[in-house]
Parts: sequence; structure tokens; C-alpha cells
Amino acid sequence: MKRLVLFFAAALAFQTSQAQNLLDRATNAINTGAAAATQGNGLSNDEVVKGLREALTIGSGNASGSASKRDGFLKNNLIKIPFPKEAKVVETKARQIGMGSQVDRFVTTMNRAAEEASKEATPVFVNAIKTMTITDGISILRGGDNAATTYLKGRTTAELTNKFSPIVKKAINKVELTKYWKPIINGYNKIPGVKKQNPDLDRYVTEKTLEGLFTLLGQEEAKIRKDPVAQVTNLLRRVFGGK
Repeated sequence: MKRLVLFFAAALAFQTSQAQNLLDRATNAINTGAAAATQGNGLSNDEVVKGLREALTIGSGNASGSASKRDGFLKNNLIKIPFPKEAKVVETKARQIGMGSQVDRFVTTMNRAAEEASKEATPVFVNAIKTMTITDGISILRGGDNAATTYLKGRTTAELTNKFSPIVKKAINKVELTKYWKPIINGYNKIPGVKKQNPDLDRYVTEKTLEGLFTLLGQEEAKIRKDPVAQVTNLLRRVFGGK
């Protein structure tokens, strides 16, 4: 009787071990499948990177196109460039002394400069996108809704600033921004007792233009990740849609 009990106990232990082994194998298979899906539905790393580059190229083109159209900055409260924060006292005083219309024209013209500069943003973004590595691509694909935008911003802001500065300067000259700024700043600086102000408009508009473009690019990336309608190529649908 004792031997029979030991036999059944051993058999039960063996079956339990086998069952656990099967469960472990199934779990590993599920996890492996999930990881493959996360990496682009079983696509190769090269295809994943190609898909991400394609997504960013399309997204940056859409962002630049939206920003560069008339009122692309001015009528979009999400990216509209306001009066320089560091010179807010200038705006307040200027409005108090009856220069409100000049202030409004200045803000409008700053945004026109940003819209003008954005027309030349797409090739700058595209050149930066070409540097994406396989490691970068896998990390981006597993990241949040704006991981690619964050990556591009972190890797290219300094370079884009250098490239954008002359573009913005040219745009500022084209829309004659300083013509609207000089009366405001000169009027303010003539007020007795105030601290003289004169922010670097070229730098300010450059920074705000890039900030606005990255904001729009982030929106485009989120759409491509989630909205099948925005996945306009077969590769994008395979990478982000799992098809």
C-alpha cells in the first residue's frame, strides 16, 4: 500500500512538472509573439526603421505644410507666437500709452515670419531623419505616442536652430517685422524710469517656430500611430497597424 501511494505521488509530481513546463513554454511563446508585434508585426529591424523614417517624413511634411500656410501660426492657438514674455512689460506699457494696434500688428507679423520660415522646414527635417539607427528605431517604436518627435527634437534642435536662424532672419526681413517693433520699443524706452528693453527677435522667433513645428509633428506622429486613416502606406500599416 505504501508503495502504491508513493507511485501515485511520483506520477502526480511528474504530471505537475510537465504541466508547468507546458505552461512556461506557452507563456514564452505569447511573450515572444507580443514582442514581435511590438517590433512591427514581425518585420525586420531595417523595415521598422524604414517605416519610422517614412512616418516622420510624412508627419514633418504635414506639420510644415500646416504651419507654413497663411494663419498657420497666427490662427492656431496651440502654436501662436505671443509677445515676448521677457518684454511683457513693454506690451503692457505700449497698450497703456495707446499703441495697442501697433502691438497687435507686431504679433501678427511675428507669426507671419514663422509661417514663412516653415516653408523651408521639410528638407531640414528629412536630412535629420536619415540619421536614425536601428537601435533608435526599435526604441522609438516601443515608446509613447510622441517618441519619434522627442527623439528628433533631442537629436536635431541645435542643428535645426543653426539652419533655421538665417531662414527666420530672411523671413523677418521679408515681412518687415522690425518696422513694427521699433516704434513699440522706442516708445517704451522713452518712458522715464523704465529699464531699457530690446529682446533678440531673431532668436525668439526661431525658437518659437521650432517649438510650434515640433508640436504639430507630435500631433502627426500620434495620428499615424493610432489612426488607420493616417497610415497612408502599406509599410506604415504593417509597422503601426499590425497588418
